[in-house]
Amino acid sequence: MAFDEMSLPAFADVLASDAPTPGGGSASAVAGALAASLVAMVARMTATTKSLADRAAEMNEITGEADRLRDELLRLVDEDAVAFDQVMAAFRLPKETPEEQVIRSEEIQKGYQAAVQPPMLVCRGARRVLELALQIAERGKPNAVSDAGVAALLAGASLEGAGLNVQINLASIKDEAFHTSRSEALQEMLAQGRALRAEALATVSTRLS
Repeated sequence: MAFDEMSLPAFADVLASDAPTPGGGSASAVAGALAASLVAMVARMTATTKSLADRAAEMNEITGEADRLRDELLRLVDEDAVAFDQVMAAFRLPKETPEEQVIRSEEIQKGYQAAVQPPMLVCRGARRVLELALQIAERGKPNAVSDAGVAALLAGASLEGAGLNVQINLASIKDEAFHTSRSEALQEMLAQGRALRAEALATVSTRLS
């Protein structure tokens, strides 16, 4: 069964096992999906509030994007695990002869490069969820502003957690151009995400007081 088709208790059991996958990358994708779900919830509540009818179109647009992001992040729960399984499979290749050693080394490098992609996509999705969380923190229904704050916290955790998974895989990649380009892209997303998280939480704090 795909991880995104499991019940929450079943996924938590698998996550707690001694298997290397699913791991932190998959868990980060789940956090992002939950954040997107909260964004959609607040946007839907706001869109159906009569006193906030002038925001309905804006909130419906946010809802549509949040739903799409949730589906994408749930898909990445599995993709992250599959990508790292490719790395583990490469390490199990034979290495008795020089030729086998070369092939094994090449496959390990391909595996690590493939393993970078899913958490990078999680980072990208989480950053966008943070942008939406800020919007609903500013414009969402007042009595749901705490949910907007939780969305920002979860999306921030998703971004930071996926970022760690990108970094640990990049550390094993020998291709300097690949390493540099992905590292620079990651640092940019992290900086943007941290600023968005701080702004969203500050907005939530102001509206709660």
